[in-house]
Amino acid sequence: MAHPAPDADLAIAYLEGDRDPAPLFAEASRLRDEGKGRVVTYSRKVFIPLTTLCRDRCTYCTFAKPPGAGGVYLEPEEVLAVARAGEAWGCTEALFTLGDRPEDRWPQAREFLAAHGHDTTLSYLREMTELVDTETALFCHANPGVMTAADIEALRPSNPSMGLMLENVSLRLTEPGMPHHGSPDKDPTVRMATIEAAAQVRVPFTTGILVGIGEHPAEIVDSLFALAELQRRHGHLQEVIVQNFRAKHDTPMRGHAEPVPAWFARVVALARWILGPEVNLQVPPNLTERFETYLDAGINDWGGVSPLTIDWVNPEAPWPHLDELAARTSAAGFVLRPRLPVYPEFITPEWIDPGLLPKVSAAVDGDGLAAEPRLEGVRR
Repeated sequence: MAHPAPDADLAIAYLEGDRDPAPLFAEASRLRDEGKGRVVTYSRKVFIPLTTLCRDRCTYCTFAKPPGAGGVYLEPEEVLAVARAGEAWGCTEALFTLGDRPEDRWPQAREFLAAHGHDTTLSYLREMTELVDTETALFCHANPGVMTAADIEALRPSNPSMGLMLENVSLRLTEPGMPHHGSPDKDPTVRMATIEAAAQVRVPFTTGILVGIGEHPAEIVDSLFALAELQRRHGHLQEVIVQNFRAKHDTPMRGHAEPVPAWFARVVALARWILGPEVNLQVPPNLTERFETYLDAGINDWGGVSPLTIDWVNPEAPWPHLDELAARTSAAGFVLRPRLPVYPEFITPEWIDPGLLPKVSAAVDGDGLAAEPRLEGVRR
């Protein structure tokens, strides 16, 4: 019997334990095989934390730090040093992650920006992504938080793709006592507007949900249907991440329970069922010990994995070695292939800035994927 079409009530029942999940996992795997086959991709990256300052106060975040605890901004020569080190290790992605509009909260941010000829962090980010794009073979993927269409358009010539996690569509999570209280950039209406703005200026966009921060099953389902509707209207979501919350020792939510992997896998399978066969679906492999279990839930991508830099968002969780990632993916019946930060189906004049498209096109093979690096004396 065929599995029913995506349905919110049935999805909630799966999460609440009222339905046997076996048909859901079977359908998720079938949809993934239909749309993506048995190739699982990853992006070989370096993580560039341009600034750990942020105006938000999320209670689970260990990335954001005050000026005395994490520096202010990376200098241009520091940015370039990380990028060139990544280039030497065969990386193709420079992931720029930073706090949201820290100049609105921190005078140290305003002072740094003024000394470097900028009024905003996004303007400085643009200069740094242009620097990496010009001086190295890497491709930038900016993840700077909330943006307008004009902000995204300004970054487009040096970023073949960009991203912003939705996290959850529920406004309840912004109320007092909830994890997004006091964080204006975590308002889901604002974040949804940014994701939609990327469609207006034709930028392949990465987004996703964060699971386990106090949301209800219905709010998870609502978030997935909201992303599915955006994709139906615009087709610009190149990748949807389903990320499990991990408690951090230096945050107010350090004692908060983490999602059990077996249950979290149901969320992943729901994402494939609701989003359909064509969307690229990712789960980070460094946040679960037996990460290959998510292949049975319908994913086709492991996201950015670095042979060089830590995961600055989850610094307690080391990346799997790329040989291990390939071996465990293969043992599950799949082939691991590297990609650029932009997915093959978006490497077209419609989606990539004309000044950047030749560089992108020259870096991919006939499948639109990145070639495996061949490096003398350097481990994969």
